[in-house]
Amino acid sequence: MTSTSTPPGLARFNTVEEHAAYTALHEACASTAWAKRLLTARPYATPEDLYAASDAAMAELTATDLAEAMAGHPPIGRPKAGDPTSAREQRGMSGASDALKAEMLELNLAYQERFGHVFLICATGRTGEQLRDAVRERIGNPPEREREIVRTELGKINRIRLARLVEED
Repeated sequence: MTSTSTPPGLARFNTVEEHAAYTALHEACASTAWAKRLLTARPYATPEDLYAASDAAMAELTATDLAEAMAGHPPIGRPKAGDPTSAREQRGMSGASDALKAEMLELNLAYQERFGHVFLICATGRTGEQLRDAVRERIGNPPEREREIVRTELGKINRIRLARLVEED
């Protein structure tokens, strides 16, 4: 469904071959279930329709699906080498002091030991101190509460990544 108001990236996403669309979605979120659900709902009339589909798919992810999605995210403060997306999203840690980076590493490890997965937060626009404070605050959460926070944070990340996809020329 292309029209003059459809962003070029969304028009392309709606019409691109299925494997390429799946690859783009899987780069946005490592959950196979999430990517397949969004893929099967193409075409999207507006970016908002795509975001709403993303939110609905995120709400239905199982614990296994969430674990798969989280596995695609590097620890805060250690973006994947050669991955401009994680580097851009974690920009707030790039100028952090060595002491803050070391503290964040310790907190990441403690969080991972407690919950069995990487500390996940929508890091876009947050400073290193804000990221540190968030992990400090969340490490005491019960696992069930933390899983729902992670689901919400993943949803935010997915929306940002989808927005970049649909706005590309």
